[in-house]
Amino acid sequence: MTMLSEPDALTGPSVHCDLPGPRSAELLERQQRRESNARTYPRNIPIAIAEGSGSFVRDVDGNVFIDFLTGAGVLSLGHNHPELVRVVTSQLGRLTHALDFPTPAKDAFIEAQLSMLAPGLRERMRVHFCGPTGANAVEAAIKLCKTATGRGDVISFQGGYHGCSHAAMAASGLVSQKRPIANGVPGVHFYPYSYCARCPLGLRPDSCETNCAGLLEKSLLDPNGGVARPAAVILELVQGEGGVIPATRDFVRRVRALTRSLDIPLIVDEVQTGCGRTGTWFAFEQYDIEPDVIVASKALSGIGTPIALIMYDERLDVWQPGAHTGTFRGNQLAFAAGAEAVRILHRDEILANVRERGAQVADRLGELRAHPVVREVRGRGLMWGVELADPGDGRSAGQLARQVQARALRSGLIVELGGRDDCVIRILPPLNVTAEVIDIACGIVIDAIEESCRPGGEADEPATARTGADGIG
Repeated sequence: MTMLSEPDALTGPSVHCDLPGPRSAELLERQQRRESNARTYPRNIPIAIAEGSGSFVRDVDGNVFIDFLTGAGVLSLGHNHPELVRVVTSQLGRLTHALDFPTPAKDAFIEAQLSMLAPGLRERMRVHFCGPTGANAVEAAIKLCKTATGRGDVISFQGGYHGCSHAAMAASGLVSQKRPIANGVPGVHFYPYSYCARCPLGLRPDSCETNCAGLLEKSLLDPNGGVARPAAVILELVQGEGGVIPATRDFVRRVRALTRSLDIPLIVDEVQTGCGRTGTWFAFEQYDIEPDVIVASKALSGIGTPIALIMYDERLDVWQPGAHTGTFRGNQLAFAAGAEAVRILHRDEILANVRERGAQVADRLGELRAHPVVREVRGRGLMWGVELADPGDGRSAGQLARQVQARALRSGLIVELGGRDDCVIRILPPLNVTAEVIDIACGIVIDAIEESCRPGGEADEPATARTGADGIG
């Protein structure tokens, strides 16, 4: 491979040794001996990270990578944004933890979050802080809707992912990868999602009338449909772990109309799509709908300090005191950073950058649409996926995707995999990423796919994968 020269600062990719390097290999080996077998990312991205800045990380061997994983989307303004570091450092010396007591930092954070909603929605939304994970917020949303409606069933969608806690896992459609245990929470029903590249109903866009939404409508409107009126419908507007699949507009609007007509609370899971990731603050804005419950977490602080919340229509606020608590729901560092992140977003026109860079990705990766192994290039804002398939039989090309990921890493780019059989190359850049970095990264993805498809061009598996560990990447 062509080696890039090592920069003095974190300004561009530079890989100067085999991966993992010797110091990374040492830490990875110690991790394997001491940590849970459930660890994931280092299996396919075999590096030990020493520092980060903006869109880049440096490993302990001195290699620099463009980071288009960004902490699974939590680092919306990149690594160590100096203004966020400053406000977190200031808050650290003042107050760090306060349970659910009101504080100036918390009040400013709530004001900032509500300010991002449309006026009519903002005026009737209540905010509840959960344990500091998206999964806990999903649990809270489901619990709230069951309490408010007195009903017990939940409808979710095939391919969706909502977390690894018990109820969140039960509502996730990724059975083999994310729902591996038996006896999950009962009463969850799965319906087809609008995944047009691989239609769950075997239809084609030119002959389809959004039949996936029609199936849900018929099931819930038919008194003999076999599904009781549920407590909630939970929906991702763009399935993230499921392979970066944006729902079609007609599908979402019909689901919203159905749930409204039957008085079923609609939960939108914006854990990954929220806080500007798709080019609007929340993805649901692009579908001209108003949900009953919004779940948010990952990028709320902008710098990775953990926080999760639900915002919900005040008519659902039937909880008694203590109905859903969590010791770490008063993270003052996250509140201070989150309020500052919203201020920076307005000042620096970050949402405009997301849309512009998203158009750049669409144009640059659009070159791949004619490639025989590429089933689809799709995304919204700065959330993109390239789905790979065998050109002969159309099967998911998960092994090829892993080779592409490994080759991209050797060229200085960190990307993640997702979708069925991990056949989708996923990119989640920082929202303030520059046009230059996008261009370099897209070039690496294109080259990695081209080179992996050439005869004899298979990339070696990461060293950690060769140790015999059997988790998913």
